[in-house]
Amino acid sequence: MTECLTARCADLSRAMERLKLISAHDALVLLRNSLSAPKLLYTLRAACCVDHSQLTVFDDHLRSGLSSICNVSLTDDQLLQASLPVRNGGLGLRRVSSLASSAFLASAAGTRRLQDLILHRVKSCNDDVYESCLMIRVGSGLASPDDSDAHKQRSWDKAVVDAEFSQLFNKYTEPNHRARLLAAVAPHSGDWLHTVPISACGLHLDDSAIRVAVGLRLGCALCEAHQCPCGATVDPLGQHALTCKKNPGRIQRHAWLNDLILRALIRADIPAVKEPQGLSRNDGKRPDGLTLVPWQSGHCATWDVTVVHTLAASYVSQSAVQAGSAAAAASDRKIAKYSNLSSSHLFFPVAVETLGALADDGHTFIREIGRRAALCTADPRETTFLYQRFSIAIQRFNSICLANSFSISESSG
Repeated sequence: MTECLTARCADLSRAMERLKLISAHDALVLLRNSLSAPKLLYTLRAACCVDHSQLTVFDDHLRSGLSSICNVSLTDDQLLQASLPVRNGGLGLRRVSSLASSAFLASAAGTRRLQDLILHRVKSCNDDVYESCLMIRVGSGLASPDDSDAHKQRSWDKAVVDAEFSQLFNKYTEPNHRARLLAAVAPHSGDWLHTVPISACGLHLDDSAIRVAVGLRLGCALCEAHQCPCGATVDPLGQHALTCKKNPGRIQRHAWLNDLILRALIRADIPAVKEPQGLSRNDGKRPDGLTLVPWQSGHCATWDVTVVHTLAASYVSQSAVQAGSAAAAASDRKIAKYSNLSSSHLFFPVAVETLGALADDGHTFIREIGRRAALCTADPRETTFLYQRFSIAIQRFNSICLANSFSISESSG
């Protein structure tokens, strides 16, 4: 076992050196889906190697490789979050030391009946290796799944993931960290991690965007403290850059997200225009877009996009309690501002947070666009692709907003 795991560690170390030669987005996708835990999964399922020292070595290589690829410095807590599945707020880079027991127990439980038939056993007898691995797990306070789900690795792993997430959440006492962690587990906030990095489709993030996206998700330092062109101080986490009203990236982001919605509607064979003439709220401002054919019950649909920062001072206390609360508050404000249109049009506020969470109204609108596009193209993945394009756009402009906070001038000398 030591020889086998040592060879896998050497393979990972060699792969890390080669991943440095390609873009960070491509490297992160390859590392997560192929070269990390998946490379070792057969060994973990075929033999009990729980608590083996080489698993820790493998995790150490993974940590150094992730830091090198994404250009971020990781603490133990940030590494723990990165090792969680994407749906649980992580990057999906599972630590094999925590995955080992779930993989082996699921494999053993799923093949016990076959073992009985091969060995001509009348009934299942105690398997010393299985029982010892199970006792180690029970001693750690982790529950076992029901017998009907004992063959599923996800069922065994769920207890491990839930325990690690609870450990992280309970350890954090500051609202910023709690809000960040809750936003990371919000539906679709991590869709950029599932996106295939195709440059021709605008789905490839540059190295800086990957660094910022990973740093915001894990709470890593993004820069040195510096002064924004507006005069305010940008802290190492880059918070002010994402809230500065004078940042030109905010206008570019707004236009980009509106273009995404417009192109998605056209793909669904629904003609639409941006900033329609003659359709204004009480203060004269117009919604971002309008469908030119009825959306539902004879009423055309209008939409308006807004992006808010999850960790802004006005939102962070509520975001630390409920994921997506900042987007929900922004959505309610948009509905109130366009209340005069409710009698003649259907209004959909598309409120999204910088850390990826969307308000319910935004989810409803995006899912319906995706459903109608799927009917036109016969591709059931249209909704998934639309969410991924939104997620990629948010991460890209987070990086742009941070870059705009640096005021660097060339020296005359």
